[in-house]
Amino acid sequence: QVQLVESGGGLVQAGGSLRLSCAAPGRSLPRSIMGWFRQAPGTEREFLAAISWSDDTYYAASVKGRFTISRDNAKNTVYLQLNNLKPEDTAVYYCAAQSSRRQYDFWGQGTQVTVSS
Repeated sequence: QVQLVESGGGLVQAGGSLRLSCAAPGRSLPRSIMGWFRQAPGTEREFLAAISWSDDTYYAASVKGRFTISRDNAKNTVYLQLNNLKPEDTAVYYCAAQSSRRQYDFWGQGTQVTVSS
């Protein structure tokens, strides 16, 4: 079992930026793909970005160029840099880790991002 904790969410004006962090308290990050997702009220959870242990990155078309995923294995943290935020980016943002099944089996509790117009 892997516990993940997100932080860095908050209220920001449109056009602003935030950096979200995801850590695994008391342990190293899994040597697997880590991903970021978000879910707005009344919508399904949406994939945003993922990063492998070797720093290969993958992005949803909707955020490519605005969001950047990175990981610092020495700090046991995965980041999601959110730039040029829009009101429609308002959602709860989750990080997740793939298990040996290569599925996102481990999830954090989420951090709220609210973008005002």
